[in-house]
Amino acid sequence: MMAMTKNVAGVSQMGAPPTLGVRHASTSVRATPQSRRQQMIKTQAVGVDVTEAVGMIGEASSNIALAVGGSAAVAALSAVLIAADPEKRRAEQMKETDGDELEAVKKYFNTSGFDRWRKIYGETDDVNKVQLDIREGHAQTVEKVLKWIDEEGGVEDVSVCDAGCGTGSLAIPLALRGAAVSASDISAAMASEAERRFNEEVAKGAQAPRVAPVFEAKDLESCSGKYNTVTCLDVMIHYPQNKADDMITHLANLADDRLIISFAPKTLYYSVLKRIGELFPGPSKATRAYLHAEEDVEATLKRNGFEVVKREMTATSFYFSRLLEAKRVSNA
Repeated sequence: MMAMTKNVAGVSQMGAPPTLGVRHASTSVRATPQSRRQQMIKTQAVGVDVTEAVGMIGEASSNIALAVGGSAAVAALSAVLIAADPEKRRAEQMKETDGDELEAVKKYFNTSGFDRWRKIYGETDDVNKVQLDIREGHAQTVEKVLKWIDEEGGVEDVSVCDAGCGTGSLAIPLALRGAAVSASDISAAMASEAERRFNEEVAKGAQAPRVAPVFEAKDLESCSGKYNTVTCLDVMIHYPQNKADDMITHLANLADDRLIISFAPKTLYYSVLKRIGELFPGPSKATRAYLHAEEDVEATLKRNGFEVVKREMTATSFYFSRLLEAKRVSNA
């Protein structure tokens, strides 16, 4: 994992990930001077809010005190955060979609989420430092995928399904490398923006592929067909592990040769950061965020006849993503 160099809630992140501890959990919060100065501190994973609006801890919190501590302190803090379960807030957020999580995700990325992530995944300067950090982290993940693909001979005339394409950060460069791309996203707004950006690149002089890319609004479960390569970046965060297993299985069935996926890794450290953020949700936060253990993801790939051949980790201050490339070794 890359070293992290910024502070979250006043906790040092130099070098290896630090640990968080609890000081007098029953008393009021005593945030560090640095956290008091920060108006909005966010912790981000895999391109979608893992925790949103953790900031203003010095003024908005009144029940937990954070301090640097050892591994035992991490467990203690975890227990405190688990006790402050945000399920009531989540239940209220789901009322508008009758408890349908994917419908909530769809609504979010067609409304306020679309405006937010279009800026983050764009080139505008109208982003704050946290959003810029997320943009850079996601771009690093995309560049790693493109590097792998180029090293393996490129994708000219190769069929690619980019599931959960967002605004086209991966689908567009794949298409411009000559791939026959089928790109889809649960959000019609996102898929339309990806298509617009592709057409804009061609209008600027980029060479269009022999087979024009297709951009469609559909969820992962609706993706169909057979492709040489299937990619799915920063999408698993919307799926709990049991549904993620089904999703990986579905994507594996679409891939003849190669499957490239990324996800927010489930570790004690990231789980604690995620839980903190759940206690201080931002006004635009409308969906759950799920972390996944790498061994669980790899086991599902193996059950479906795939073997992990490459892996990378992208970790900036507010973006954390494990990237895996798996190749088919058998027909499960």
